[in-house]
Amino acid sequence: MGVRHRIPLTAVGSTLEGRLMLVVADGRQPKYSVGVTYAEMAQFMRSIGAINAIGMDGGGSSAMVIKGELVNRPSGGSSRRVSNGLGVFIGR
Repeated sequence: MGVRHRIPLTAVGSTLEGRLMLVVADGRQPKYSVGVTYAEMAQFMRSIGAINAIGMDGGGSSAMVIKGELVNRPSGGSSRRVSNGLGVFIGR
């Protein structure tokens, strides 16, 4: 798959104020979401205020879990086992 294909995609960015942004776009589900291209994700990140952003992963491993709950619809129907991830922990 090239960068012009629409795929599930995860991105991380930050705002001028230092706010962290985590985004996942579902895809490969024609009646739900066809996904995004890298250019579309970059445009979206800019539109929500990102001044820095990076595309993290695409495909079936693009999943987001918040407080133990899967909050998107991965293209394979469930989250996939992967050997890496990004964790954000907020101290109290």
